[in-house]
Amino acid sequence: MIGRVHSIESFGTVDGPGIRMVIFLSGCPMRCLYCHNPDTWDPKGGTPTTVDELLEQFERARPFYRKGGITVSGGEPLVQIGFVTELFEAAKARGIHTCLDTSGITFQPDSPGILDRFDRLMAVTDLVLLDIKHIDPKEHETLCGQPQAPVMAFAAYLDRKKIPVWIRHVVVPGITDKPEDLYRLGTYLATLRNVKALDVLPYHDMGKVKYHSLGIPYALEDVPPLSKEKAREARTIILDGFRDGRSHP
Repeated sequence: MIGRVHSIESFGTVDGPGIRMVIFLSGCPMRCLYCHNPDTWDPKGGTPTTVDELLEQFERARPFYRKGGITVSGGEPLVQIGFVTELFEAAKARGIHTCLDTSGITFQPDSPGILDRFDRLMAVTDLVLLDIKHIDPKEHETLCGQPQAPVMAFAAYLDRKKIPVWIRHVVVPGITDKPEDLYRLGTYLATLRNVKALDVLPYHDMGKVKYHSLGIPYALEDVPPLSKEKAREARTIILDGFRDGRSHP
């Protein structure tokens, strides 16, 4: 099977445990206002690449990845779920830790065929980094151009399957930084028993130059980057909600 690879980070340290080979696939149905990689949206973009080519690159640097593994990101990697599955199956056969960085937007719980494909992928997935964009359904659609329901259905599915999850949440001034929404996110996460970590990421505008070069309007042109201090404060609020949710289920 041929996948379309946007880029590869050979020394990733923030996309799962240890040092990792991070593979960014092309294609994404989301149009998040703060997306800093609009060049990954096109499902026909990227470089055609085989599983063997990726694993050969991994093996050349395998000593560096001893406590890490492979992370597949995007774009939205589940747009190419068949390729990711083939890659992870081959990786697990070699004893490589596998991690999926996704929004879960392509999940369709009412489709037996799609569920079968997800079941096959999850059988060879060690960890999921799940990006929850916004806890409010209407605000989620405004922010991402896609409904929230598939994301929450995917989160529930991962919980049932007992797949370890790291939650990611980007805090954007005026959009995802309201204390009531952050607390609500925390209480929601408390309902999931498979959450192992929480990454609260401050919004940055480093992708702005890509929009300008591609001739795409940047919706958050006047939104300032969030400070690390504000991100820490947001994380505290989420964790407050998490603790309260766990103590009052």
